[in-house]
Amino acid sequence: MKRTEPIAATPGVSPMTRAAAVLRVTSGNFIEQFDFFLFGFYATSISKIFFPSTSEFASLMLTFAVFGAGFLMRPLGAIFLGAYIDKVGRRTGLIVTLSIMASGTILIACVPGYATIGLLAPALVLLGRLLQGFSAGAELGGVSVYLAEMATPGNKGFYTSWQSASQQVAIVVAAAIGYSLNEWLSAQQIAAWGWRVPFFIGCAIVPFLFVLRRSLQETAAFEARRHHPQARDIFAMLLGNWRTVIGGMLLTAMTTTTFYLITVYTPTFGKSVLKLSTSDSLMVTLLVAASNFIWLPIGGTISDRIGRKPLLLAISALAIVTAYPALSWLADAPSFARMLIVLLWFSFFFGMYNGAMVAALTEVMPVEVRVAGFSLAFSLATALFGGFTPAVSTYLIQVLHDKAAPGYWLSFAALCGLCATLGLYRRRADSNASAASSA
Repeated sequence: MKRTEPIAATPGVSPMTRAAAVLRVTSGNFIEQFDFFLFGFYATSISKIFFPSTSEFASLMLTFAVFGAGFLMRPLGAIFLGAYIDKVGRRTGLIVTLSIMASGTILIACVPGYATIGLLAPALVLLGRLLQGFSAGAELGGVSVYLAEMATPGNKGFYTSWQSASQQVAIVVAAAIGYSLNEWLSAQQIAAWGWRVPFFIGCAIVPFLFVLRRSLQETAAFEARRHHPQARDIFAMLLGNWRTVIGGMLLTAMTTTTFYLITVYTPTFGKSVLKLSTSDSLMVTLLVAASNFIWLPIGGTISDRIGRKPLLLAISALAIVTAYPALSWLADAPSFARMLIVLLWFSFFFGMYNGAMVAALTEVMPVEVRVAGFSLAFSLATALFGGFTPAVSTYLIQVLHDKAAPGYWLSFAALCGLCATLGLYRRRADSNASAASSA
């Protein structure tokens, strides 16, 4: 493979060059979130095509369970693909993750329904989700670390915020396509075949993303390292830093739960629970994604100025206090306006918290296992919290008979984030003090 010149984290590199690098490295995040959102939005149609049942609740739960199963593969992807990226480099590894992600996307788009091939249909959909989950396990970590390593001094939060910002662009595009299809096609046409159209559009975008990724340059930070550990060394170091990984997982719980609540679950929540129209649910999702896109770099920049810890503590505390009351206010009198207000409030949580959190997570991980450690922490949080947010929310509403019940889940995730922030920064301060005394 042709060797490229490294991206150096120096003021000498032009802003246009850096902007192009950000576009190339985040392109894979686009297709990942594009497809994930579509799966969540068309969950009702997918449940009827691939998981038919006499109970709508059972079909929907099976669909969300398959959606969540992909997230269970993320820790494996984080360990094996993350170790691979730490060994061979950010550029080569990110091309591999995109290849695996594209395979899962194409499979889900093309597999026939249960009525045509029987049990093979849900099995192939599950396989597609597992491939996507395995790839995504290292994709986010690889992209975040790349952005952190190319960032100019004092701007790491701003640079790393574009990892998630690229996902918001995907949601805006997916929601816009869904909104258009809802205007052009009948509900019966969408349920029968129209839901596949956005997936095929995603498949058509894949070749363009490969072109962008292949032109990606390696980071100077990776090139400068004289020793690149073998996979067994990386696994040993991950095991030795298990407390940091678990702390990182809890730190990430807040952001993954909020994200999947306000994006992937929102359309189903609006239609099935609040009984709002499909158009209203899509429009709210589109506006929330646009709001996320605005708040993410703002959160990253503020964390560069005042520090990660104050911002993380403030936002997680706000979420603990206001999540359930806000959803209760919405559930009392569901409307487009109330849903938009509540989810824009949650969008503020997500953008500000995530803008600081991604940079913080790259900073607490040992450099030798930066991608593997980041990816494993993020993947565990997504698997245990974010990925199952639609299923947990559906279950809580059904069991508690409370439309605002997802607020309990969000508050719990925020509490995890608050405790993790206190714990990780206390350990970091103790480590710095120990190093200073030794010197």
